[in-house]
Amino acid sequence: MGSPLASWPWASLGSYKYLLYGPLVAKVAHAWRETGSLPLDSWCLHLLLLLVLRSLTFQLWFSYGNMLFFTRRRRVVKDGVDFRQIDAEWDWDNMVILQTLIAAMVANSPWFPGVAELRSWDLRGWALALLLHVTVSEPAFYWAHRALHRGPLFSLYHAKHHSSPVTQPLTAGFGTPLEALILTAAVGAPLAGAFAAGAGSVSLVYGHVLLFDYLRCMGYSNVEVISHRAFAAVPALRYLIYTPTYLSLHHREKDCNFCLFMPLYDALGGTINSRSWELQKEVDQGMNDRVPDFVFLAHVVDVVSSMHVPFGFRSCSSLPFSTRLVLLPLWPVAFAFMVLQWFFSKTFTVSFYFLRGRLHQTWSVPRYGFQYFIPSAKKGINRQIELAILRADKMGVKVISLAALNKNEALNGGGTLFVSNHPNLRVRVVHGNTLTAAVILNEIPSNVKEVFLTGATSKLGRAIALYLCRKKIRVLMLTVSTERFLKIQREAPAESQHYLVQVTKYQAAQSCKTWIVGKWLSPREQRWAPAGTHFHQFVVPPIIGFRRDCTYGKLAAMRLPKDVQGLGSCEYTMDRGVVHACHAGGVVHCLEGWDHHEVGAIDVDRIDVVWKAALKHGLTPA
Repeated sequence: MGSPLASWPWASLGSYKYLLYGPLVAKVAHAWRETGSLPLDSWCLHLLLLLVLRSLTFQLWFSYGNMLFFTRRRRVVKDGVDFRQIDAEWDWDNMVILQTLIAAMVANSPWFPGVAELRSWDLRGWALALLLHVTVSEPAFYWAHRALHRGPLFSLYHAKHHSSPVTQPLTAGFGTPLEALILTAAVGAPLAGAFAAGAGSVSLVYGHVLLFDYLRCMGYSNVEVISHRAFAAVPALRYLIYTPTYLSLHHREKDCNFCLFMPLYDALGGTINSRSWELQKEVDQGMNDRVPDFVFLAHVVDVVSSMHVPFGFRSCSSLPFSTRLVLLPLWPVAFAFMVLQWFFSKTFTVSFYFLRGRLHQTWSVPRYGFQYFIPSAKKGINRQIELAILRADKMGVKVISLAALNKNEALNGGGTLFVSNHPNLRVRVVHGNTLTAAVILNEIPSNVKEVFLTGATSKLGRAIALYLCRKKIRVLMLTVSTERFLKIQREAPAESQHYLVQVTKYQAAQSCKTWIVGKWLSPREQRWAPAGTHFHQFVVPPIIGFRRDCTYGKLAAMRLPKDVQGLGSCEYTMDRGVVHACHAGGVVHCLEGWDHHEVGAIDVDRIDVVWKAALKHGLTPA
């Protein structure tokens, strides 16, 4: 057996742990049915409402802390939150469950008669709760916290909490039952005192608990939200309220800054870190901000995928994309944000990670996939992309890679437009299609002698066809444009040109089991493929697998090297640690230090060069 209060009794229940709220819900439902109206005099109802508000507090602080376009310059710890930390903190709300169940037992216990009377307001209770917080909760928590950092108590109970390298609002709830009970006592003592004195009220419970959670989330947000000027103007204030910098110093160094919210007790105990205020000033002024080495310029795919951003729900962004019915009620909100972005937004930072000392960021153009096909939107979208490139150039970014539709041939010639308009760019503009082609080509089995290619005259289609014909593989190129076909065929070596064959109908591929898809396929079009066909894809969004007797490849992608740091979100349709090939192409360009742009047509001779460079740097096929 493990140490008492070191593990959660409902750990094995998984998501079924939320059934622990069942008795409260049942009691409220029963009272509602009995009275015919919402039982506002029921503590069970108020505890459930408080649960919702507390969860919302944690979620809003989490979202704010991860809105890099607002908070990037004021982040205390510059590292990212990786998948390991996310998984460890997955059940952060165990603390909230425990506190809700304890509160329900107290509210329904005959031993606490003062709780039975539900007053909406009593100013005496607020004053008494403040007094008890300052004189009881703060010093008690301080000494309990210091005790948790000594000897076996730390290794048994508190080390788990400190195992998270970067604090987040959700980290505030991550820990063992013993730590949760200490926090429960800290938040509950002022309330117990107020009710014992006959001055408790419903508003006090809501106000005190939500303020307690608010301050905890603020401290763990990893974003400095208190101006250093406030402390300069009122020096005594620094002993009355802690800051995210103050808490982060404790979390990393573990031998200082033990207070709950008031550094006064660290001052009395001699445990204040002397760098707390100096570092807080530096962070508040944005002095720790860093220029990224590489930027992946993405765009939003659709309204549903927009709800999977890292500053949304961690349980969505940290897992491979899938349609979640639980998000359906938020669709109108996401749609409203899409409309607002059309009128008011500009390119913004979405996520980041580190690779071999280099900072890699993902920026997003505030446009959605379908908007790229609106003729009147073309000029505005190109302007957004151009401004992002110029911003990156001004900042000193080394490489910027264009994602998906941001490099659309009809939109800007695969990025050629921007390089032509700004010939003196220092930032290297990369479409990443060379590595995309390499990934697709290396997926094709070595014994294949014939392939069927749709999207055959696109940049990728052209490169794939020219590469395969050199390998003496017959390529059935689906296109109705004889002129474009002949132009590509003439680029091939004379001895390889006959391996390129123009076809105009899907029926021509009835005996070909290797389809390379660069254009959306309907169920009717897919039916022409023989049983056992494998569909390789470079079409966005990927085609839907209608055929059970066929197999479907994913979009071209590569797994980042194992030494990537701070990666905690998944790209659209990708698994953890996997990025689209055009993203990986930019990464390779940055790691190699190549000083040329990669725009426009794909240089077929460089496909093998880029592939070998990717493997050399530890990127692997996904």
